[in-house]
Amino acid sequence: MSYNFLLIVPETNGYMGKNYITSELHMLASNVGGVLLQERTKSSITNVAEKELNLLGRHLDVLKTVKEQGPIGIIRLSQITGQPQHMIRYSLRTLEKDGIIIPSPQGAIVTDEVHETLGTLESTLDEINTTVMKLKDKLR
Repeated sequence: MSYNFLLIVPETNGYMGKNYITSELHMLASNVGGVLLQERTKSSITNVAEKELNLLGRHLDVLKTVKEQGPIGIIRLSQITGQPQHMIRYSLRTLEKDGIIIPSPQGAIVTDEVHETLGTLESTLDEINTTVMKLKDKLR
């Protein structure tokens, strides 16, 4: 199980400064069996790729859930995946546009195209992985 945290901290001159909040987050992370990682400086040249990979991951989570538990509706998909309903709707529209799922009165279901699409996706991810490895080699 993973936990995601969003921390919004107002500027303050009081005891709730950055060091206090950071130590509280470290304690919270250790209480759930995790570790608070230092935020790394992100590069704008990789930002788009990271966002697209995260989007692909969400689409795959939705597809996998529909495949395993369909027919399934938006509310249940949101509960299972932990994603907000508006993001589930977007993923469902994308998957439907690609012909991988279709709506039914009981909820979304996969089409016969799902197996071919998953195979194509796997080989595409292999190609992306190869490209990433070549890019990493260029850093050396």
